[in-house]
Amino acid sequence: MSSRSTATLRSRYVAQAASDLEENHRRQQELAAELTLLKQEEALLSDILTLAERHDATSDPSRLPEQAQREPVATPARPVDAAEAAPASPLHASTGKTRPVKKTRASIAKAASPQPLLGDVLLELLSAHKEPRLARELRDELLEKHRDRTPTPQVVRNTLESLVAKGRIRRQKQQRSVMYCLVEPSPGDAGTA
Repeated sequence: MSSRSTATLRSRYVAQAASDLEENHRRQQELAAELTLLKQEEALLSDILTLAERHDATSDPSRLPEQAQREPVATPARPVDAAEAAPASPLHASTGKTRPVKKTRASIAKAASPQPLLGDVLLELLSAHKEPRLARELRDELLEKHRDRTPTPQVVRNTLESLVAKGRIRRQKQQRSVMYCLVEPSPGDAGTA
């Protein structure tokens, strides 16, 4: 082999190694960012689990979790004056004055009508489209059509992934994007629904 061909071969190997090293570094950065997101999601889910366990310890065991999800945290539709918000209780023993009794969040929530679950709203939005949709597009549409709801992008993605796990929607990867669409019912499903 001549020295010229050896030099050409060596330069090709060096260029390929440099390219591979650059791609390796780029991929490491992507994975580090993905790992950070997964750790944040893990912390969020851990917090949700902790809150759920606390709620289970203090709530009525006869209520189903689904019922609790459907009860929104209500805000009064009109201003509430002090007399309505805080009816007087009997005299306080040490001061001789009356103390207001606050309405609890639960009593306000019972008066409001329940909101549909986020998953049901996302299914409704997906059913209006024939083509797959990005989570970001679905969230934007949700914010536009349901101004009273403001879920974070992560909550929307988590809800969509939950629907994928339940087999209600399908996930499709297109290049680096993840898109979602409704699962088409099979002919056998029509009779069972």
